[in-house]
Amino acid sequence: MKFKSLILIFISSVSFAQKNKITPQKVWVDSVYNQMSFDERVGQLFMVAAYSNRDEKHVNALLDLVKNQNIGGVIFFQGGPVRQAKITNKLNANAKLPLFVGIDAEWGLGMRLDSTYVYPWNMNLGAIQDMSLIEMMGRQMGEQAKRIGVHFNFAPVVDININPKNPVIGNRSFGESKENVSERAIALVKGIQSQNVFATAKHFPGHGDTSTDSHHALPHLDFSKTRMTDVELYPYRKLIKNGLASIMVAHLDVPSLEPEKGVPTSLSYNTITTLLKDEMGFEGLIFTDALNMKGASNFKSPGDIDVAAFIAGNDVLLFAENVPLAIEKFHQAYAENKFTDKRLEESVKKILAYKYQAGLNNYKPIEIKNLYEDLNQPKYDLLSEKLYENMMTLIKNEKRVLPLKADTKIAYVKLGDDVASPFEDELKRRVDVEVFYPTTIGDNGEFLKEYDKVIIGYHKADGVWKKHELTAKEIETINKIAKDNKTVLVSFARPYALSTMNNFDNVEAVLLAYQNNKFGHKAAIQALFGEKDIDGKLPVSLNSKYAVNDGIDLSASSTEKDNIKNEFKHKRFAPVRTIPETEDIALVRYNDLVQNPKDEIVENKIKVVYSTPEAEGLNTKKLAEIDKIAEKAIANRNTPGIQVLVARNGKVVFDKSYGYQTYNKKGAVTNETVYDLASLSKILGTLPMVMKLYEDKQIKFEDKLGDLLPRFKNTDKENITLKEILTHQSGFPAWIPFYKETLENGKPSDKFYRKTFSKDYPIQVSENLYLKAGYENVILDKIKDSKLGDKTYKYSDLNFILLKEIVETKYNKPLDVLVEETFYKPLNIGLTYNPLQKMDMSKIAPSELDTYYRNTLIQGYVHDMGAAMFGGVAGHAGLFGTSTDVFKMMQFYLDAGLKNNSKILSAKTLNDFNTCYYCEKGNRRGAGFDKPQLGNSGPTCGCTSSSSYGHTGFTGTMTWVDPEYDLVYVFLSNRTYPNADENKLSKANVREDIQKVIYESIKK
Repeated sequence: MKFKSLILIFISSVSFAQKNKITPQKVWVDSVYNQMSFDERVGQLFMVAAYSNRDEKHVNALLDLVKNQNIGGVIFFQGGPVRQAKITNKLNANAKLPLFVGIDAEWGLGMRLDSTYVYPWNMNLGAIQDMSLIEMMGRQMGEQAKRIGVHFNFAPVVDININPKNPVIGNRSFGESKENVSERAIALVKGIQSQNVFATAKHFPGHGDTSTDSHHALPHLDFSKTRMTDVELYPYRKLIKNGLASIMVAHLDVPSLEPEKGVPTSLSYNTITTLLKDEMGFEGLIFTDALNMKGASNFKSPGDIDVAAFIAGNDVLLFAENVPLAIEKFHQAYAENKFTDKRLEESVKKILAYKYQAGLNNYKPIEIKNLYEDLNQPKYDLLSEKLYENMMTLIKNEKRVLPLKADTKIAYVKLGDDVASPFEDELKRRVDVEVFYPTTIGDNGEFLKEYDKVIIGYHKADGVWKKHELTAKEIETINKIAKDNKTVLVSFARPYALSTMNNFDNVEAVLLAYQNNKFGHKAAIQALFGEKDIDGKLPVSLNSKYAVNDGIDLSASSTEKDNIKNEFKHKRFAPVRTIPETEDIALVRYNDLVQNPKDEIVENKIKVVYSTPEAEGLNTKKLAEIDKIAEKAIANRNTPGIQVLVARNGKVVFDKSYGYQTYNKKGAVTNETVYDLASLSKILGTLPMVMKLYEDKQIKFEDKLGDLLPRFKNTDKENITLKEILTHQSGFPAWIPFYKETLENGKPSDKFYRKTFSKDYPIQVSENLYLKAGYENVILDKIKDSKLGDKTYKYSDLNFILLKEIVETKYNKPLDVLVEETFYKPLNIGLTYNPLQKMDMSKIAPSELDTYYRNTLIQGYVHDMGAAMFGGVAGHAGLFGTSTDVFKMMQFYLDAGLKNNSKILSAKTLNDFNTCYYCEKGNRRGAGFDKPQLGNSGPTCGCTSSSSYGHTGFTGTMTWVDPEYDLVYVFLSNRTYPNADENKLSKANVREDIQKVIYESIKK
């Protein structure tokens, strides 16, 4: 058998064509085999399931199999990379012979492990025409597998997905064309195996044209052997010729290959030995699919099924349910002459030969240090960008509606139930765009008619690919929009999602972007605007009109690209810089006023443009000192992670994230990590609505509490003024631990709480804890009855709890709804209360391991106990967001105060609230805003101007604006994790030291 030279070096020593040649490998294999007992040889046939997210009991069970059954390997499933590496090291430390380690990493380790890399689905790779990119992806996958001690990547899937309703393969297949599947599989295998990691093609003989999931039942393939040979087996023949290391056999009922009724292919001698080994000449390692799957386990019981799989010709038995019983069954079968010594020797020596090739004859433990960093290198993102750019597939482009021009007036309509913000942000970098939803376009889409073009984005979550199809309602919306508008449809879903549309007659352009993530979003925008060539082809047929391999090539000529650059250059906002590989996608912010034809001021959305520090009058070298401060804070366990953002002249010049969400290095902090903002909620959520009331002359500083909130009439608090509440000059106590009276023996009392939602217990304070309805009124009564102190400065959460009540009383709407409608949505700001209603928990940094109230990990629920008792929306706490979200709101304040260009709040209102009314009494506070220190007491570095303002938060947050320097500073962390008792972050002056560096970096 002749192989390509690279693969020959890799696999030749396990080829039985050279089995008689004396080599160091053969000497080692024979020596090890000859020293083995029968049980030890049989034990090598088994690779059992392992999980790194389970408890010590599971690890001990694995250790028992290693020590007492001498198993040959493990196949890892869910968990994390460091945990998996530690378990692997522990198992091998107790093994007589080092173990094989396998994993299903079809689209990267992230298919199974958290904190590891995820590449595009195979089906979407099917759209790519450049095989070198897929080979490079395989190379990186192999590199990552090798780093974590994995020897077998059970990939690629080479099933030809002819059946669109296939319940188990689908996006795991490269497509419906046997040639396309083979070509991409060869490229991926070549890349994986170049790193001395074994690739495994599956699921032999072919699982692509089935409508049954073999995890649950035995799929029936009623195809002739001629059809099987011509279609299903085609990729395997190509791969075998190109040096494939191993094959996994599926649980299928294929009568043309195995005439005995009901025998799955995984247990079929005719399929494995006669067909695969003898007829097709495969000499590599043969794995069963998991033997606990119903497609096989319904046929034979544990133990018996393992013996049957071995006799059929398999070398390695995956996911055996009972290894000790199976070994007993092997003894029994051997005694009954059901298999020979020669047959056992064939598989065991083949396994040993592969272990030699994997370097297990000279085993070294996995290095834990820098494991996470090595598995998440920036170069992996660079390749992903290329992959997504090359998979973009254009199937319709009537009247050359694409590429779009930068002076086009665009409406964007979001369909689907997953996030679209990166796509929207990229779109806003290039054109003036308005975002709509199906409920906001008008009954007949009339609100879209003033726009030149309408882009419809269909966004579906990657993890639910089986539910991607457009609904009848969504199709109706698309047709309604396309009827009267020039429409471009962009689908961020599996290709089959569009098959429910019989045609796109009224849609001018249709682009398939395949997956709903930041890479797909960015690549789609580049394709739409002609910044990148489009040359992807459909991996599967959508319907009779759009077939596999269809796709319109669209090239942006150098002239067109230059025109695009020039159009951007002449827009009235600063050009966006090229983003280094380690940074996140940049947003764009307009700094100038935009005039409509009637010269009326049009409200600007707050967006973000990046610039260099030098361009904005700061010193890059000095700002680099922020890294040292942040890293030291994390090393000293002041906080597990940090976000820092600095902006000047409306442009972001520093935007970095450090550390992890927790001290066990779970979840690296990125610029998208969402934090509990704690008391920043006061000035970012409650205060803007108070200012809006003031702007609209519905309240004034002299108003009294008894008039604003009638429940305070005839109390000692009725004459407290609004100004005194805003400036913490009211005399209220700092806080009241409302939650304590709802506890019994330190636990939430059944008198006040239930574990499930109901109309009587609707207030969710944590994941499985609901407070009694109406308890907000109890809290307000406790504030009403609290002991009032002297009217001197005392910072108090109670003031802002009451401000929320004032706002909601005036507007007769909840605070979260009001601030979203009035500020966040019009200004394009992502701040939110109760974030778990909008995003996955993994995006949110946990704030504390609560052992005193809710007795659970607080993640995605507000940390402040009082705010939790208000259902997560309180006047003093409750907001969540990223540093970018905070920046946008603070920049809005700065712009409105300096430029007077806001239709929402005037400069006068901003300045009235940014005034120190009681400085002469030793109170530095403005009306809601915190101000720089008076004397030695205050929240800043002591180097800000007197006109600056901002706030700090209990969870380790801070934001500060300085109008004199046109400067915004944002610092976010979760210093309260895992315990909030000692504020080490504050004691170390971390926030203030970073702020000092910023001011020192300003060039005179």
